[in-house]
Amino acid sequence: MPLAQDATLDEIRLALAPAVADGAVFDGWSEKAVEDAAEGEGVDPAVARLAFEGGAMAMIGAWIERIDADMAEALPAGVLAKRKVRERIRDLVRFRLEAIAGREEALRRALAIMAMPQNVPAALKAGWHSADLMWRLAGDTATDYNHYSKRAILGSIYAATLAVLAEDKSEGHAETWAFLDRRIEGVMRFEKAKAQFLKPRDETFSITRLLGRLRYPAS
Repeated sequence: MPLAQDATLDEIRLALAPAVADGAVFDGWSEKAVEDAAEGEGVDPAVARLAFEGGAMAMIGAWIERIDADMAEALPAGVLAKRKVRERIRDLVRFRLEAIAGREEALRRALAIMAMPQNVPAALKAGWHSADLMWRLAGDTATDYNHYSKRAILGSIYAATLAVLAEDKSEGHAETWAFLDRRIEGVMRFEKAKAQFLKPRDETFSITRLLGRLRYPAS
């Protein structure tokens, strides 16, 4: 994400986010990580510090926002529309995980910071936004309770898979991908069963109607 001379603080923050995450692997989500990222990208360190004046959560939030933006650019709705729903969700989550892979130490430190009581509301808000973006890219248009349940479920899948990735020592992160596939398959089975259960009464098998017909056969 090249920076223009008149870049805003928000643009600087998003542009530096990956490099800050790289620095967080060694120095934590710290001012030093910001300064090193700024120097590496040719940005005035004082300006960079101002862009991340919210501290560690501002750095982590920028990293999440940058992944959101890169995901939306790489996997727009038009491209995903050609795939099955489970493939769309899997590809979106996998894109995010691949963007993080190699920075597992930064991820572990970020998860610990986000779990602090004072940071939980912001962490939940960021997770919800990412889940919402993934579903919108996947073509979801639900406006009823499914809108919320789908995002809550996807958010939980993503959070659980992040925890696996943070500790995954397998070759090529095979354990993470297998875990992700199992979780998505489980959700798809649940959604299929739920859809069947919620079908209109005249489209579903009813043991009550069957017994009624046996007792009072049509004339």
